[in-house]
Amino acid sequence: MAKIVSLPPGGRDPGVLLAAIADGREAALAEFYRLHQARIYSFIVRRVQNSADAADILNEVMMEVWRHAAGFQGRSQALTWVLGIAHHKTMDCLRRRSPHVALEDSVVDNLEDECDGAPEILAQRQDAALLRYCIEKLSDSHRAVVHLAFFQELSYAEIATILACPEGTVKTRMFHAKQKLKGCLVRASAD
Repeated sequence: MAKIVSLPPGGRDPGVLLAAIADGREAALAEFYRLHQARIYSFIVRRVQNSADAADILNEVMMEVWRHAAGFQGRSQALTWVLGIAHHKTMDCLRRRSPHVALEDSVVDNLEDECDGAPEILAQRQDAALLRYCIEKLSDSHRAVVHLAFFQELSYAEIATILACPEGTVKTRMFHAKQKLKGCLVRASAD
């Protein structure tokens, strides 16, 4: 049973919310979920490429946050800590299933920007499909740093925390990922 149902002062700050969650405040978990579920879901769905799996993983992540909020020690940003949990849950899911899973149409539609004209939409879909194809060709470790840096807009230090590796490793992976993406895009455009 929750100790207190109200939000703490400064209740929108993720670190403050985690402290309140650690104290058993269900309202803090609900607020944390409301504020951050879209970003966490986006992080997960881009990796698992399946909305049902992503929703299940998001629920698992929030359960971990509820159970282990007291374990957050403030060595990183609160959201970085939660994305680390999401990364590990996502990796568990990917290990359990086949490595060749197609993107759902609804996920593809959400990844593309909207514009007014049909030619622009077609060009964007072709560009998005080509980029998705090249990203899918990357190794999982390269795909992870690309997603965290470009889609989640995290710093190399935050990515290193999430992936539990040195920051230099993140930089190296990003360098190689960019080189592989560039090569893939050039080859695919020439075809």
